[in-house]
Amino acid sequence: MKEQNNLGVRTGLMLLGILLIGLCVAFFRIAGFGVDPFTCMNLGISSFIGWLFGTWQLAANTMILVVVFFTVRNCIGLGTIINMVFVGYIADGVCWLVQDVLKAEPGILLRIVSLTVAMLFASVGVALYMKADMGIAPYDSVAVMIEKATKKIPFHIGRVISDITVIVIGVMFCLLAGKSIWTVIGAGTVCNALFNGPLIQFFRSKIDQMLSQL
Repeated sequence: MKEQNNLGVRTGLMLLGILLIGLCVAFFRIAGFGVDPFTCMNLGISSFIGWLFGTWQLAANTMILVVVFFTVRNCIGLGTIINMVFVGYIADGVCWLVQDVLKAEPGILLRIVSLTVAMLFASVGVALYMKADMGIAPYDSVAVMIEKATKKIPFHIGRVISDITVIVIGVMFCLLAGKSIWTVIGAGTVCNALFNGPLIQFFRSKIDQMLSQL
């Protein structure tokens, strides 16, 4: 019975985490301050090679997933598949619900609040489904790979390194494609890169404390 309860808690954490990540993507869109770092890279590369964004993002996720399989295989699980399939649909659904707000071009206050909510949901969401230990998205596994490979760089620093790296890649390919870098980067992108890793680590410790008291 205890194992069943534990599985139920883990499944709940995983699903809640993925829901928050989907909501976070939607709030980033509403804020209009730039996309998340991984999307920044994928937008830049897809514009350079002439692929549809979704097609390249799927290819990028697949390539990272292969590396994850041979390095940190424990990061792959049911949560990985659910994340890859449903996050985009959750974000699209929320944006459809608030499409009138988006068409009216939300004011600066609403955009700042949306960015703050997006940052919060992004870090809490990843922290929740990492704690569930039922698989995480391929890109979220990159910081885990860095931590494992170096044995010195902690997860939150590894996340900052990976986020900054993919932003640089995205900007480079955007410039090579002859497009403005502001199509792939904004204040929200930079905030995400600098603060998401430390915030994920912070919320992981808080979730550990809460679960230990149950």
